[in-house]
Amino acid sequence: MTTEQSGTTGRRSGAEPRPDGTGARNRPDERAEATPTGEGGTAEGGSGVDATAGKAGTGPGAGTADEAAAEEKAEARDDAAAGKGGAHDGPAKGGDAGDAAGTKAEGRDKSATGTADEKPADPWSAFGPAPEPVLGRARRAVRAVGRFLVHEWTLAAVAALALAAAMTWPTLRYPRHTLPQDYWDPSLQAWQMAWSGHILRTDPAMLWHANTFYPENWSFAFSDTLLGYAPAGLIGVGPEHAVLRYNIMFVLAHALAAFGAYVLARQLGAGRIGGAVAGASFAYAPWLLAQAGHLHILSNGGIPLALAMLARGHGWSLRYGYRPRRRHAGWAFAGWLVAAWQLSLGFGIGLPFAYMLAGTGVVSVVLWFVRRRRVKRPFGRRLFLADVFGGLAFAAVGAALAVPYFKVAELHPNAERTLGDIGLYSPPASGFFTAPAESRVWGGLHEGARAVLPWHPEMTLLPGFALYALAAGGLFFSVWRVRHRIFLLAGVLVTMALAMGTRFFGGRFTYVPLFDYLPGWSGLRTPGRMMLWTTLLLGLLAAGAVTALCMRVRELAAERVPPWPGPWLRLATLLPLALVLVEGLNATPQPVVPRQPAAMRTVDGPMLVLPSSQNLDQPVMLWSTDRFQPMVNGGSGFTPRSQAQIREATVSFPDYASVDYLRQIGVKNVVVLRDELEGTPWEGMLDRPVDTPGVTREQVGEAVVFRL
Repeated sequence: MTTEQSGTTGRRSGAEPRPDGTGARNRPDERAEATPTGEGGTAEGGSGVDATAGKAGTGPGAGTADEAAAEEKAEARDDAAAGKGGAHDGPAKGGDAGDAAGTKAEGRDKSATGTADEKPADPWSAFGPAPEPVLGRARRAVRAVGRFLVHEWTLAAVAALALAAAMTWPTLRYPRHTLPQDYWDPSLQAWQMAWSGHILRTDPAMLWHANTFYPENWSFAFSDTLLGYAPAGLIGVGPEHAVLRYNIMFVLAHALAAFGAYVLARQLGAGRIGGAVAGASFAYAPWLLAQAGHLHILSNGGIPLALAMLARGHGWSLRYGYRPRRRHAGWAFAGWLVAAWQLSLGFGIGLPFAYMLAGTGVVSVVLWFVRRRRVKRPFGRRLFLADVFGGLAFAAVGAALAVPYFKVAELHPNAERTLGDIGLYSPPASGFFTAPAESRVWGGLHEGARAVLPWHPEMTLLPGFALYALAAGGLFFSVWRVRHRIFLLAGVLVTMALAMGTRFFGGRFTYVPLFDYLPGWSGLRTPGRMMLWTTLLLGLLAAGAVTALCMRVRELAAERVPPWPGPWLRLATLLPLALVLVEGLNATPQPVVPRQPAAMRTVDGPMLVLPSSQNLDQPVMLWSTDRFQPMVNGGSGFTPRSQAQIREATVSFPDYASVDYLRQIGVKNVVVLRDELEGTPWEGMLDRPVDTPGVTREQVGEAVVFRL
């Protein structure tokens, strides 16, 4: 047969025979519909947006140039697969399959004698695609590792880690001896991670019955537990390792927050720089600097990461809407697991997250029911099962974690919050424009504004003036659709109203109904932490504006003649990111942790360390991480009545009445810290005589030990 050339494409007409006796048209077109598989997308596009998405000719017989080119490529692949021996093994121009086979045999014979006249190669074969080289296992592994190392998510994770180390500096300067902001709440949380790792390794059934607050049970549930960090608690023993562990998790929490918000913005359709602005603003907002001593608040990166995974699994983005071909049940299930892990870090921010997921699920089901005739099977069986089992896993984790807290609320009615408590921590509207003292840029300038706030550590809620400006610009110039901008703005206003607690018209239409009717909401005493959601939504508005700006800059750079100003214009797109990061610079103090008394390494429990108070007991909890002996001391969000009674009864220690009381509850040893007595109710106790029978006094290092 002959081959017809059509224009310059070289497309064959008719059914050309192949060397194996089959026709070129007998094999179906192998070209699949252009559905992207990656998450990277284009620089200005959203996550997972392919450059070929939206092209015509996706169905068979469409008759487009794309299909013609695809058919030609398929034929070239078939021809290459049929004749791997060389250029002369391609389709024969004047014979059938038998002739081709005979030509091959003759060529081999002539090649052996060295007298064969070689047939000239088809000159057009030089323009065909070269066959893929066959790689060995080692080279395939190296190539896979190389692709992983240069993948967008790998680079984003590395950048987030490096940025976290820099933005939290000097946390890692002396990580074994200092703690960020103060050594009270961080000591408590360092103990929490150490306890969870210790008890899971030794006696998991006693997880909720910690060694502190003796003789109370369920004491591990007296505050948020950071239980999700228990694997880190399995490594290392003692106060020094506990402090090191805390500082490492402190830096990693910032890195995860930035990475999670970046991934969410990319999945929703933002560009890389826009996603970076969203990630930086979420992790390093100035108001979060006041929370440097609250690791359970800073550990929020699982929220945007879980939302990004769920959106990816359901094939949905803010910029491109619902795309069924992008659905992936594995991503959806992983999103539910990440959400469950986030909930295990504490209900302080986990409870609003759980209610947000529940509300989103209800809205999604209602929308599907309304539109079920237009969109058939919007989920698919696998995705439906992933949502069912993932949602059940999330609910099971939440229920298992809630049981100890309900038990604590039952045993300790004084632990329940009241609207009066909420009012003490509710910030005014001026708090949204006031930075905490830990802000390097605004801390000194806002000193006067902080002075009028009743409790400024929880009322300085500035997310950043640069973020405000970028989000405001995103209302008018953005890649998001107008209705989506309105939804984001509405979310910002609603979460701000919730963050004001009872300061927003008494909270009658915002915070109070949630406090009265939602289970568990009454345990949240600081409404200002709802600013977390405000910051995330502002970051998404800003990401839309920055993405639109980057697209416009690329267009301007392409239009300029000569194009040399292009790199400078693109460099200018990094200015919003730089402004956000500058506002996040910290002046957080790094106090040295009090040294562990030698007596804490030798004295058995049950024991009492004096003096005792909320702040003084938290370092004592940290000191107990060598042996975890039972102890009366402990600090949390409330003071159990038994602990208050013990403190009151021991003010006159070591008289007979106080010793007898301690013996009745089972305390065997009392450790008195000589250097901490001044200014406390126990001042001067070491000058009192020990007249009670059976009591001995011993000096151990800087402490005095009374053995009862």
